[in-house]
Amino acid sequence: MNQDEEHLRLLSIFHYVVGGITALFACFPCIHLAVGIALVSGAFPVRPGQEGMEFVGVFFIVIASVVILLGWSLAVAILVTGRFLARQTHYTYCFVVAAIECIFMPFGTVLGVFTIILLSRPLVKALFDPPEKSPFIR
Repeated sequence: MNQDEEHLRLLSIFHYVVGGITALFACFPCIHLAVGIALVSGAFPVRPGQEGMEFVGVFFIVIASVVILLGWSLAVAILVTGRFLARQTHYTYCFVVAAIECIFMPFGTVLGVFTIILLSRPLVKALFDPPEKSPFIR
């Protein structure tokens, strides 16, 4: 196993770790989701003059659900990238997800930058499988 393959293996492991951390942090808006459900269901006592809190509850539910869904989607994308790096397939997908990871400080930025640097090497690019041709194109 050469050095580039070892680096790909390590990056794969780090993608699994960061994907798990991302999935964990994506669960934090569940608190807002619970508060929104409580507001809509009437579990919180309403004081006089505070009618119409159902709208705030719906707002909490929608925003929290979207944030949770986006966070879990990113976590799955990072985990899949770790698998693709280990198998040395889907070069473009790995590169794009590494670029998206750079947005999320600090772990995503470090992991994304190191992945982009490694994937930019010509020898590493040669390790990845060439794209399969369609049977309809000759």
